[in-house]
Amino acid sequence: MPVPDFNQALGRLTGSLGDPTRRAIYLTVRESDDEITAARVADLFGIHPNVARHHLDRLVADGYLRVRDRDPARPAGVGRPPRVFEATEDDVAVSYPARRHDLLAELLVRVVKRLAPEEGPRVAEEVGQAYGEELAAAIGLPTEQGFAPALAAVARALTGAGFEITADLEAGRLVAGACPFGRTAADHPEVVCRLDLGIVKGLMAAAGAPARRVVITPRRRPNRPCVAS
Repeated sequence: MPVPDFNQALGRLTGSLGDPTRRAIYLTVRESDDEITAARVADLFGIHPNVARHHLDRLVADGYLRVRDRDPARPAGVGRPPRVFEATEDDVAVSYPARRHDLLAELLVRVVKRLAPEEGPRVAEEVGQAYGEELAAAIGLPTEQGFAPALAAVARALTGAGFEITADLEAGRLVAGACPFGRTAADHPEVVCRLDLGIVKGLMAAAGAPARRVVITPRRRPNRPCVAS
C-alpha cells in the first residue's frame, strides 16, 4: 500500500540521512570524482577516523553506499589497501514531501513578489545572508585563513545543510548539483538565486573571507554561472 511504503521510505531516510554529518558524507561520496576512503572523510570533515567509519558503515548497511576495490591503476600503499566507498543507485528522494516543499517555496516567492515586487531580489539576498550567518553559528563554522580554505568550509557546511555543492578550489568557485529549491529556482531565478547567493555570503563572512569573489556554477554547465556576487 502507498502509505506504508512512504512511511518506510521516510523512516529509512531520517534514520540514515537525518544526521547532518552523515548526509554531508553521503553527498560528498556521491559527487566526488576521487576515491573516498574513511581516512579521506575524516580529513574532509575534521572527525576521528572511527567516527568516519561509523557513518560510512551505516550508509553501507542502509544501501546508500557500497564498498569496492581500490583502483588498480592508482599507487598502492604498504599493507592492506583501504576500503573505497561509492554511492549506489538507490534513490534518496521521497516524492510526496518534495512536492510539498516545492509548493511552499513557490508560494513564498509569490508572497515576496506581491509585498515588494521591486525589492524582492534585495530582500531575498538579505534573508539568505541572515540565514547563512545563523547556520554558521549553529554548526560552529570555523574562521579560516585565506579564501580557498574558507570556500572549502562553506561547501562542507552547505552539503551538511542538504545542498549538492562542492568547492573547486583551483577555480575559486562553488559547483552546484541539483538546486535544492527545485523548479521554483527555474521559475523565479531573480529571487531564488539571490537567496542562494545571500546564504553563501553569510557563510563566507562567518568563515572570514570576502564573498565578493564567489561564483556559483551548475555542474552540468560550468561555463554559465548561476549567480556571482
